[in-house]
Amino acid sequence: MDAILTNLGAELFFVSLAIAVFAGVIKGMVGFGMPMVLVSGLSTFLSPEWALAGLILPTIVSNWFQALRQGPRAAMNSVVRFRTFLIVGAITLVISAQFVRLLPQNAFLLVIGLPVTIFAAMQLLGVNLRLARPSFRIEAVIGAIAGLIGGVSGVWGPPTVAYLTALDTEKTEQVRVQGVIYGLGAVLLFFAHIGSGVLRGETALFSAMLLPPAILGMWFGGRIHNRIDQTTFRKATLVILTLAGLNLIRRALFG
Repeated sequence: MDAILTNLGAELFFVSLAIAVFAGVIKGMVGFGMPMVLVSGLSTFLSPEWALAGLILPTIVSNWFQALRQGPRAAMNSVVRFRTFLIVGAITLVISAQFVRLLPQNAFLLVIGLPVTIFAAMQLLGVNLRLARPSFRIEAVIGAIAGLIGGVSGVWGPPTVAYLTALDTEKTEQVRVQGVIYGLGAVLLFFAHIGSGVLRGETALFSAMLLPPAILGMWFGGRIHNRIDQTTFRKATLVILTLAGLNLIRRALFG
């Protein structure tokens, strides 16, 4: 606790808790966005290592709540359906996580931020880019990209959501699938960053302290999710995806 207050101070510590609540609300509404909100908000006053470590435990727990909302059988069906995405993404995530202290994140963030922003903006403008059915090649490529970005930055939502949206996945299934994909990815991220040294005593404690407010926010966001229909859900997802993509571009260009 002393190490956390030394790095933040009491005021910024409470700001961190507020960011976690907001991240949870977004997560509960559309099924993704928690890592993006946390890493973007925390990195404005914390080092990248602390920001990345802070999102790990809230991301693990919130995604497993989300994945198991309809029960273990539904979650396992999602694992089987998107096994290519999961396997390829897992491999690239573990590899890229080992280079988090060596490689500049700018190029990775820009490469993913640009296409995600373009995709989401075109969808909002009525230009529909949809896949009639899952494609092994496309799923493998997007899974690889998500894993590469996730290992370095802790953010793998945008390419995942873009793929699920292109498949026009029903909102309940989309949220569950995201929970499965992100939950498994977050567990891998946990172990990968124990190995990289990002997750250690004081940073793990900081991450644990962000967990209760994140779950509280997710509960509130889930109540909002239950009140919106498929069309509204799709638009909300695309708006947040656009903002997420723009934020990735901002981070790539301006840090």
